[in-house]
Amino acid sequence: MDFDVIVLGAGIVGVSSALHLQDRGRRVALVDRRAPGEETSFGNAGLIERSSLVPYGFPRKLGTLLRYMRNQSTDLYWDYKALPAYAGWLARFWWESSPQRLAAAARDLMPLIGACVDEHDKLIARAGVGQLVHDGGWIEAFRTRAAFDSEASASENAIREHGLHVSVLDAAALRAQEPSVGEGICGAIHWKDPKSVLNPGALVKGYARLFEANGGTFVNGDAATLRSSGDAWTVETQHGTLGAKEVVLALGPWSDTVFEPLGYRIPLRAKRGYHMHYRPSRQMLSVPIVDTERGYVIAPMEGNRLRLTTGVEIAERGAPPTGIQLERVEPLARATFGLGERVDEKPWLGMRPCTPDMRPVIGRAPRHRGLWFAFGHNHHGLTLGPVTGRLLAEMMTGEMPFADPRPFRVERFG
Repeated sequence: MDFDVIVLGAGIVGVSSALHLQDRGRRVALVDRRAPGEETSFGNAGLIERSSLVPYGFPRKLGTLLRYMRNQSTDLYWDYKALPAYAGWLARFWWESSPQRLAAAARDLMPLIGACVDEHDKLIARAGVGQLVHDGGWIEAFRTRAAFDSEASASENAIREHGLHVSVLDAAALRAQEPSVGEGICGAIHWKDPKSVLNPGALVKGYARLFEANGGTFVNGDAATLRSSGDAWTVETQHGTLGAKEVVLALGPWSDTVFEPLGYRIPLRAKRGYHMHYRPSRQMLSVPIVDTERGYVIAPMEGNRLRLTTGVEIAERGAPPTGIQLERVEPLARATFGLGERVDEKPWLGMRPCTPDMRPVIGRAPRHRGLWFAFGHNHHGLTLGPVTGRLLAEMMTGEMPFADPRPFRVERFG
């Protein structure tokens, strides 16, 4: 079975890359150990985040750092056994999060963020999965007046400079719009440009069905078997050996299992996170709500469920689940947003593939002909999947890229 391109990884980035390459006449095989959309792309909060103008940086305020050091917060938990492996990465993350460097990262990402909804909309229409997507935006909720006032002021800049659609809601206006919100929230910002997805895994599967319906091949296989053979690449699958002249590495937090044996030293780490589903005990939310000062999201999902997604857990990738953050935020969320009984047997654990400079890696591998990278999207894999697929496909087929790809080159890491 010979192809022009093998795409390793059937999450949102890999599936989107396969579709865009297919649209440009390439014969594409999509390979993953599991079915499409069943790893990182499955478990997120379901936001297509058009309003995410600034990446999630390392906190710089002394009070926040001291709170994190105590390891009692709801938005971050760290396992002390993982700190030696993460120390260098965290130090660079802190350095890259200075105001000047954070602003530069935001500028570099803006073309991708600006096109994220449009590129999703094209695939949503082609795949016929519009029933999974809601265009009501999301709400950023605040528990303290100081934080609310500060963000309300910042939102004026987003309206003025980027043309975003935003509503500032006091407590009464918020509860008029979302009657299920309880006490403890003093105000909110309604970001209206993003879209929310009622089942992120199903959305990715819908895109994958479109790929297969158009003649693409999906097959289960082991990305770790990737080998360079002359002018081609091969990988072992359940249907035998697949070969292609080019291969795209889009394995998210597992990308290092392929690029490290090839000699690349890319600072990719996984930020872990959990989710749990609940039956609503009050009226269902109409859009996702972020409890900003506690670091979790409550999002309405298919099947009359609310999904609680937690903040960041720093732990080794293969460490057993702890569920500590979920235990900390569940009582808060239950009281504030009306969570009923748990639906899932156990919490879901996922990995966010992160680089310390908050930019994904998109582009050609410098030392191997025919090898391309597309991973490291931090907290915005679902948001940036289709735009990444387009940018990568344009680069691979010699088109003029719609955005400057230089900030995403792997060579920036030396």
